Amino acid sequence: MNDTSFDSRDCGTCPIRHRAVCSRCEPDELDHLDDIKYYRTYEAGQPVIWAGDPMEFVASVVTGIATLSQTMEDGRTQMVGLLLPSDFIGRPGREHAPFDVVAVTDLTLCCFRKKPFETLMGSTPSIGGRLLQMTLDELDSAREWMLVLGRKTAREKIASLLMIIARRDAALHKRLPKDGMEFDLPLTREAMADYLGLTLETVSRQISALKKSGVILLQGKRQVQIPDLQRLVSETGDDVDGGAIF
Repeated sequence: MNDTSFDSRDCGTCPIRHRAVCSRCEPDELDHLDDIKYYRTYEAGQPVIWAGDPMEFVASVVTGIATLSQTMEDGRTQMVGLLLPSDFIGRPGREHAPFDVVAVTDLTLCCFRKKPFETLMGSTPSIGGRLLQMTLDELDSAREWMLVLGRKTAREKIASLLMIIARRDAALHKRLPKDGMEFDLPLTREAMADYLGLTLETVSRQISALKKSGVILLQGKRQVQIPDLQRLVSETGDDVDGGAIF
C-alpha cells in the first residue's frame, strides 16, 4: 500500500464525484471532508484489509476494482461482492472489517479517518442520507446477485455479470448508450469463475458462445463491445417486460 498524490485532489474534478458518498455535499461540507481525507493506492492482488481487522478508515473507490470475500474455517473462500468506482468501503459504527477486501486491479481509494467521519455524519445530513441510499442500493444488488447465483444457468450468469458492469460503466461516465457500448472487463476469467461459482472452463466456453452468437465482441483480452444491449439483456434470463435497461 502506498499513499498517492492523486490527480483529482480537488473534489470538484473527482471522476466519481457525482456518485460518491460526498455527491450531495455543499462546498463548505467538502472542505470539512478534505480535512480528514487522504488517498491510498494498492497494486493488483494486494489486500486492503482482512476480515476481523480494526477499521481505522472508511473509503470510496476512485479507480480500479476490489473484491469482497469471506474465508471459511476449512480455508475455502467465497467472493461475495465487487467494489467498483464510487462504491464505499467500511461502515460507520462498526469497529472491525466483516470481509476481506483485496485489489483485483490497481486501486485508488479516497479514505476518510473513521472517527472524524462518524462525527461529521452527525452534523452533515447530506452525507448520512447519501450513505443510506448507497446502502439500500447495495442491498438491492445483493438480492439481485442471490438470483444470479441461485437460479441462473452458466450462460445467464455470464450475461448478467456483463450487464451489471455495463450499467455501472455507463452510470460512472454519465452516458446512456443508444445502439450499444464498450467497456474494459475488470475481471480475469479466473476471477469471474470464482465470483460466479463456475469453473474456468465453463466461463471461457460461455464467453466464447456469446461471442460466436454475436451478443458480444472481444477486442484483445479485456475490451468488450456490446452491439445490441437488448440482445444481452435477453441472455440474462431477466424479465424486464419492456422496461428501461439502465
